[in-house]
Amino acid sequence: MRAALALARRGLGNVWPNPAVGCVVVRDGRVVGRAVTAPGGRPHAEPLALAMAGGAARGATAYVTLEPCCHHGRTPPCTDALVAAGVARVVIAALDPDPRVNGAGAARLREAGIAVEVGTLAGEAEALNAGFFTRIRDGRPLVTLKLASTMDGRIATRAGESRWITGPAARMAGHALRGRHDAILVGVGTVLTDDPDLTCRIPGFRTTPLVRLVADSHLRTRLTARLIATARATPTWLLARPDADAERRRALTEAGVVVLPIPPTGAGAGLGVDLADALRALAQRGITRLLVEGGAQLAAALLRADLVDRVAWFHAPSVMGADGWPAAQAFGIAELSAMPRFVRDSTRPVGEDVLTELHRAA
Repeated sequence: MRAALALARRGLGNVWPNPAVGCVVVRDGRVVGRAVTAPGGRPHAEPLALAMAGGAARGATAYVTLEPCCHHGRTPPCTDALVAAGVARVVIAALDPDPRVNGAGAARLREAGIAVEVGTLAGEAEALNAGFFTRIRDGRPLVTLKLASTMDGRIATRAGESRWITGPAARMAGHALRGRHDAILVGVGTVLTDDPDLTCRIPGFRTTPLVRLVADSHLRTRLTARLIATARATPTWLLARPDADAERRRALTEAGVVVLPIPPTGAGAGLGVDLADALRALAQRGITRLLVEGGAQLAAALLRADLVDRVAWFHAPSVMGADGWPAAQAFGIAELSAMPRFVRDSTRPVGEDVLTELHRAA
């Protein structure tokens, strides 16, 4: 199962709206088939691994990181493929929370006379596909807030200079983070100031493009921005108020941009769009894992609305002082008990910097 989980991790960022699933087929102590969900979410891992195994799948054991699907979609049910291949046993790490499955896949296999075991390394499997689970259960993607700051939490000088606070190794690790997410979100201020590409610039790291998102309530992104110039090649979506300028919307759409209408009230209203509604809209389009990179106003809005699930914080060994730009702008915390709190998962050096990864406290 650990081998199947390692395969599944390769699919993160490449398989949305589907989960990243790994499958290993074992016969007489020998691996005869192995696969991960294909880019774009199909074919699924199980039929790919069974195809590799061929006739050796009969009587074999299939280790699968997520319960095989049992419904007809764009591909036939994986349960049917396992039954047709004649496997004798299926070991499942975690049940699929999709209402169309959620135990029905395991039941279908048992009805066919296949021995089924559920729960092997379930915690690791659920953590790996936390984005898919969050989209199904909560109707929004898993949100990871990525920060790169000085030791005193500053992301730019008072004059706005920010390149580069962290070193080359940390920046490479940041691109690897992009590679493991479906989409990246920044505020329009970041686009206007930095004119970023927002791509994963590690050759061969991912096979599908990273969806680029901008919280831009009034469509202020320049038509000459790099994001707009490359929108036909790399998916680019702007989150804007429904009453944003119609002529700007038309020009952006003609450039290949998708403009998503997001209500202006509620959580995240300081940005001009409701971030809770924005996340729901992204989930409806299939996004399961969202990386948020900037800026300070967007970070504050997400933290205030309790919409941050994980934090990846790169700390540079430097101090800027209180006149530098903070990693998160003020968002009204008057009492310590009201602070968003996180639990540290790991801390490790990355070049001259330190990466701390955390998850939301229960």
